[in-house]
Amino acid sequence: MAVSAEELGTEDIKKLLIKQAVPASVGILFLSVNILIDTIFVGQWIGSLAIAAVTVVLPITFLISSLGMAIGVGGGSVLSRALGSKDKEKAEVTFANQIMMTLLLSLLFLLLCVLFNKNVLLLFGAKGSIMKMAEEFFFPILFSVPFLALCMMGNNIIRAEGKAKFAMIAMIIPAFVNIGLDIIFIKIMNLGMFGAAMATTISYITCFLFVLWFFIFKSDLRLKARHFKLNFPIVKEITELSFVTFSRQSVISILAIIINHTLYDYGGEQSITVYGIVSRMLMFALFPILGITQGFIPIAGYNYGAKNHHRVNESILISIKYATLLATVIYLIILFFANEIVSVFTHDEVVTADTTVALRWVFAASPIIAVQLIGAAYFQAAGMAKKALMLTLSKQGFFLIPLVLILPNFFGIFGVWVAFPISDILSTLLTAYFLKKEMNSQLIKTTDGIL
Repeated sequence: MAVSAEELGTEDIKKLLIKQAVPASVGILFLSVNILIDTIFVGQWIGSLAIAAVTVVLPITFLISSLGMAIGVGGGSVLSRALGSKDKEKAEVTFANQIMMTLLLSLLFLLLCVLFNKNVLLLFGAKGSIMKMAEEFFFPILFSVPFLALCMMGNNIIRAEGKAKFAMIAMIIPAFVNIGLDIIFIKIMNLGMFGAAMATTISYITCFLFVLWFFIFKSDLRLKARHFKLNFPIVKEITELSFVTFSRQSVISILAIIINHTLYDYGGEQSITVYGIVSRMLMFALFPILGITQGFIPIAGYNYGAKNHHRVNESILISIKYATLLATVIYLIILFFANEIVSVFTHDEVVTADTTVALRWVFAASPIIAVQLIGAAYFQAAGMAKKALMLTLSKQGFFLIPLVLILPNFFGIFGVWVAFPISDILSTLLTAYFLKKEMNSQLIKTTDGIL
């Protein structure tokens, strides 16, 4: 399913979206399965408290590695538009600058976490008996984070080149490595949380090695020493667009802090375990919608750069249509099989009952989220950093965090769960307003026959 840069501007949008979205979806699926099975293994083989420990640690490591994702997505937008306008030199300088930015920033954050490790864990909710297990998991996995950051950055560039199949493989490899090593380290060698962390660490390193191999032997980008000199106009452009993704992940991390502390105050360690399962399902179940969003970005970015506005418009409408259909199917599965899904993670009957209720409420508005995801992705792909930032942050930052702070005062833990669908609805309405305005005023109307 490899797609050349030129095909992004010429091939049928439906076929192109499938070629881009399917590998992205499969890649996200395996990344999600990787984390999901980690959670299942620690829950079944170590205990439900281990799920709470993982729930505390992962937002920290993802915050650092999201630097790579942010630089990859932001720089990928710059790179896609450069390829669309036939400026390969700018594309190569952009990529080299992304490597330097990712490496320097991830190492800086790594140093801060090493120096202030216990304070960081406490901040993210490692209270009571969670702390000991969180520390066992945190330290081994922390040193692998720069590798993960480089992988996440490189993966976005692979997609921006139209080589979605290789981006998919880069995400599949660590999943298989991690699952296999989990069985060896946790089940066979009985290494507990340390074993889970080591399995994850080694899987990230294998992902990095594959991405490195791709850019040496398969990429159309050919970097030279001169490209690695920081180009400040390009760095500024990458930073502005990267700030969207990193801000979103930062807000997600702040949300994790608030939710973990709120849940602990109202229900103790058990409630954090419930959220741990729910958050893994959020990442796992929505993989096809996220895959469509990832597949949409290079198509929209390339055609926006090439000024093919009618193709941009068409890609928006088709992406929303497909993503909405899939999101509805996912919601129905969650609605009818929530109890069976939760029972895979734990045998604790109380945790199972509480998580089943939470899962159904958290996913309640998922059929409409495609508009919010695709709309925010469009503004990012088009290089409209301010609008992209506002819409990307709207769910967690503008609505979910305030609702999580307010509603539990009246409804207890239920207030946390119901805050999710309310924030989905509000952020979707906001995004729909701006997207419709943009399509009616800036893009050529090509709606006839698409929907």
